[in-house]
Amino acid sequence: MVDILERVFRRFELFAEELGGIVYLFIETLVWMVRPPFRLTVILKQMEFIGVQSGFIVFLTGIFTGMVFALQTSYAFRLFAAENLVGPSVALALSRELAPVLTGLMVTGRAGSAIAAELGTMKVTEQIDALYSMAISPVQYLVFPRVISAVIMVPLLAVLFQFVGFWGSYFVGVYLLDLNSYRFIQDTVYALELKDVYTGLVKAAFFGLTIAVVGCYKGFYAEGGAEGVGKAATHSVVISSVTILVSDYFLTALMFGR
Repeated sequence: MVDILERVFRRFELFAEELGGIVYLFIETLVWMVRPPFRLTVILKQMEFIGVQSGFIVFLTGIFTGMVFALQTSYAFRLFAAENLVGPSVALALSRELAPVLTGLMVTGRAGSAIAAELGTMKVTEQIDALYSMAISPVQYLVFPRVISAVIMVPLLAVLFQFVGFWGSYFVGVYLLDLNSYRFIQDTVYALELKDVYTGLVKAAFFGLTIAVVGCYKGFYAEGGAEGVGKAATHSVVISSVTILVSDYFLTALMFGR
């Protein structure tokens, strides 16, 4: 019994230590956001890596998510002779939930793991220590550009996801299920509100922040050579993915709760 309690407290202690480290890194990043130099070239490079290079996988995920969601909802609504609700349902689901969450998960798997692996490699090869020796803050040079780039690019990727997802659902609804094209678009425009769009973008920005901060933290504290770098990348994806799914519930409850 004592051994079990010791393990539980040890797990809690490790969790609290890691959470504190992530929060501290985030606060330190906020401080460097208002201190020059701002290294615009590095930021643009990270925006290209996190955003542009993730565009294709987000495009594919978005279009097929919209298509399969339209296919599934059409079967359900047909039972109640309410096929005209397919378009609004897909649009609302994409804007509020599917676009920000699935975009975050895709970026986590592609860019979040790469951030942890890159910084982890720099850590174990003492390149980060070299930055300290040259009086360059690793947080300013390595973390800040990745965080600000993720916060900007993940919402833009979510917009891409919403756009292609809706037109994927339009293709399935109109051309495969013979729904009325005018009603499909008109009902969607009527049902979709501005709040549905911007709340999804707020979620996406928060998820981008989570991906970058967690990836940088795990990379910064990687140790143990190549094996440690691999573990840092894996832990980064797992922690970010779970955080996205858990925080999505609380953000939804905060934004849409009655």
